[in-house]
Amino acid sequence: MVNEFKLPDVGEGLTEAEIVEWHVAVGDVIKVNDPICDIETAKSVVELPSPYAGVVQELLVEVGTEVQVGTPIIRIGDPAETSPPSPEASAPSAETSPPSAEASPPSVEPASAASGVETNTVADEHEQPLTLVGYGSKEDAVVRRTRTVSAPPAAAGTGVLAKPTARKAARDRGIDLSGVTPARADGVITTEDLDSVGSDTGSFVPQEPGSTSVGGERREPIKGLRKQMGQAMVDSAFTLPHVTIWTSVDVTATTELVARLKARREFADVRVSPLLVVAKACLLAMRRTPIVNSWWDDAAQEIVFKEYVNLGIAAATPRGLQVPNVKGADRMSLVGLGTAINELTATARTGKTPPADQTGGTFTITNIGPFGIDGGAPIINPGESAILSVGAIKRQPWVVGTGDDERIEPRDVCTLALSFDHRHIDGEAGSTYLSDVAAVLSDPATALMF
Repeated sequence: MVNEFKLPDVGEGLTEAEIVEWHVAVGDVIKVNDPICDIETAKSVVELPSPYAGVVQELLVEVGTEVQVGTPIIRIGDPAETSPPSPEASAPSAETSPPSAEASPPSVEPASAASGVETNTVADEHEQPLTLVGYGSKEDAVVRRTRTVSAPPAAAGTGVLAKPTARKAARDRGIDLSGVTPARADGVITTEDLDSVGSDTGSFVPQEPGSTSVGGERREPIKGLRKQMGQAMVDSAFTLPHVTIWTSVDVTATTELVARLKARREFADVRVSPLLVVAKACLLAMRRTPIVNSWWDDAAQEIVFKEYVNLGIAAATPRGLQVPNVKGADRMSLVGLGTAINELTATARTGKTPPADQTGGTFTITNIGPFGIDGGAPIINPGESAILSVGAIKRQPWVVGTGDDERIEPRDVCTLALSFDHRHIDGEAGSTYLSDVAAVLSDPATALMF
């Protein structure tokens, strides 16, 4: 029996997705829930598990192709029901040989299938379906990979052996695999082999499937996360009356607090940074200015006050901006909040944040400090009413003390910028909120008053 796995809806009403990477090859024996591929939706990159067990008979969609939900993407057959081998296929060869009675499945699978090595005599996008040859029962099935090809134009990676992960990394980094010397004795290129190679080993390889390079210009299709992000920013910028205010703050007390927290055993497994204190300050300040955590429902002509805070942390990823949010952040301890932020940002950097973690946000922090930027006017995340931008913390001269004790000292200074929806958050509310956040960062003991 042959089963066709159709692209499922992994989000809330998503209609299409792009195949980012296949984790299996034709001839691989897989089990239920084994990962078969990564897909990119308009919200995230998601790993799809297999709903069937058996042998991969055909990959129906090439990497980089966008397909509609419900489209078959892979065929998986039962090894026990494959057609008997032909005399030519049964003959022992260097590529495959009949298994002995004692042989286990891993020992009889050919290297190209068992180890996940991709071989190609021409560009991958011109590969034809591979041939499956069954021997004996389902448990000791052996596969043989063959291919018939036309004569397409040469492409990067032609005539080489490479792991699927190495092939994708080479494409992303613009490396021609034909110019890479493998370290392994079997001639298979791994991602480690790419580390010693620059991006100019041959003709330029587009970073994304579907890219074109003509006349010194490279074009990449707008799709997936970038497409969704772009549309969301346009919708927000031209439907909400943004107002941005900012202030510079002496955060020396915060950086000193971060150093003390790092030494505490409660934070032994938590990456502590000023961002954690900023997040806590934002949550505390909302107690005095709750309208910042509300939303203008234009359809119902109502202001919706949220009695919970789902705190979004904007994260730049190779596939575009993601804003995962910590659910119920206002009810968490400082340790719990730090752990949740660490986990969300680590997942976001891989581009695999699930859609559920990117929906339902009520307030967002965007940290541009690591890029060396002092400040900016951020665009409000759709469905929310305010966003705080945190600039770089820099040593600057600062006036401290009062009266006769007034003096200039080097201090840790940071610029905060708050953008808010001016339809229902007026200047007083926005200013009060930003002032309270700044007060906690300037003197963390102020938090005891909130």
